[in-house]
Amino acid sequence: MHTGSCLCGGVAFTLAGDLAPPSVCHCSQCRKQSGHVWSSTHIPDSALTFTADDTLQWYSASGTAKRGFCGTCGSFLFWKHNDEDNISISMGALAAPTGLKLARHIFVADKGDYYDITDDLPQRAQ
Repeated sequence: MHTGSCLCGGVAFTLAGDLAPPSVCHCSQCRKQSGHVWSSTHIPDSALTFTADDTLQWYSASGTAKRGFCGTCGSFLFWKHNDEDNISISMGALAAPTGLKLARHIFVADKGDYYDITDDLPQRAQ
């Protein structure tokens, strides 16, 4: 069992079961919404339970996915593909310890020009 929340606590949740190894996303949407890169794990929708969701809002960032955030503090918490039964959860929103280690970088073809990826993790262009 893992717990997490936004900065102000208006959105809080528990995650049941094992968490997938996290990815770091370098796409332009994640960079714009998070302010840099976004790291997330993912779980089946059924493994996510909200203990508070009064301030949870969703933004349809494209025709295929939406992004969940706190409408009060602005924390970017979730990414959800419209046609999948999984949800991505922000690693930064999870209470420590998570016991997880980064596994890969995704959408590196879109990464910002102001930084380099200097670790040896696998990289996917898209």
